[in-house]
Amino acid sequence: MQKFSIPMRVLHWSSALLVVGLFGVGLWMRSLSYYDPLYQVLPFWHKSVGFLLLFLILIRLFVRVVTTQPDPLPSHQAWERILARGTHWLLYGLMFGLFISGYLIATANNRPASFFGWFDIPVLITAFDGQEDIAGLIHEYCAWSLIGLSALHAAAAIKHHWLDKDATLKRML
Repeated sequence: MQKFSIPMRVLHWSSALLVVGLFGVGLWMRSLSYYDPLYQVLPFWHKSVGFLLLFLILIRLFVRVVTTQPDPLPSHQAWERILARGTHWLLYGLMFGLFISGYLIATANNRPASFFGWFDIPVLITAFDGQEDIAGLIHEYCAWSLIGLSALHAAAAIKHHWLDKDATLKRML
């Protein structure tokens, strides 16, 4: 059985955990009142971990380009291969939509965003009217879409493992 490389597997699962964690924290942040002690703390961590995820995804795309990927399983239909490829690229696209909109939220007041307090991510785009609100709406739509598509992605892997009894999931474990 041809497996994905160890770096790809580590990057896949760490990205998945970060996406789910960031989504959960994002939902939690929306419920906080101004006087909640976590009101200032959680956004700092959410932004920093979001930038970390961006870095991991860039590494993942690089690794994807420079390493050999396993061939699709012969048991997969042509439509499954096309759907899987499209789903993967849509997942990446949604993540980049989140990264860009998150950056625009974080820098909406022309202030740089901090990366774990180690250094600042500079403001590269001049603020536009309603930047935080517009970017926030895009961020929310991308987040819900990413979680929904990720759930379908996981369901497909489980379907391949339990119903089709093929090696799709095992190749990523």
